[in-house]
Amino acid sequence: MMVASRKIRLIMELRRGGIADTDVLSAIERIPREAFTPDSFRHQAYENVAIPIGQGQTLSQPQVVALMTQALGASRRTKVLEIGTGSGYQAAVLSRLCRRVYTIERFKDLLETAERRFLDLRLHNITTRHGDGWKGWPEQAPFDRIMITAAATDVPAALVDQLAEGGRMVLPVGRSSRDQALLSLRREGADIVEEHLGDVRFVPLVEGVPEEEAYFAQRGGSLA
Repeated sequence: MMVASRKIRLIMELRRGGIADTDVLSAIERIPREAFTPDSFRHQAYENVAIPIGQGQTLSQPQVVALMTQALGASRRTKVLEIGTGSGYQAAVLSRLCRRVYTIERFKDLLETAERRFLDLRLHNITTRHGDGWKGWPEQAPFDRIMITAAATDVPAALVDQLAEGGRMVLPVGRSSRDQALLSLRREGADIVEEHLGDVRFVPLVEGVPEEEAYFAQRGGSLA
């Protein structure tokens, strides 16, 4: 089946799954998911499944990407922080909807690969950082929207602090993969209004950045 046909079939499946925001569907249609998929899984690029991308991370199921993007409610005026760049696919989708995306990844090799993809696709409104997602990006705060693409055990307080008044955060929360809920949080003054969006399964949001020695070992190199 041709890529265009597979893409149309996926968009129709997302519509049936409750994705009604035409801007979100258009962004997903415009971003080539195959460009963010490892070669050995490229035949599954337009199937509604999660795909492994290395380092124990995954390219999320399109239905989940669409649901989180729709819940975020980004627009051309919004400034978005994404925690967990991964393959770069979610940031690419967001880049079609908002003014600027700031995205943080703890694995340097994943980030470098994502950066090359952004350049190849001429996505110039994405700014990247190698770092600890739990800490966010305080130098660029506040953010109108924050999306976390890995499951936190609790809502990270530092990220709540970086959310603008009236801003919204979408994230999975849970202490195990069998007990995760997708939440939408809205900041209203000193209060945080929470909405439950459904049950999900994400890799955990890990604090810190991998040791440099481990990073070089994973690449088959050394510090010498």
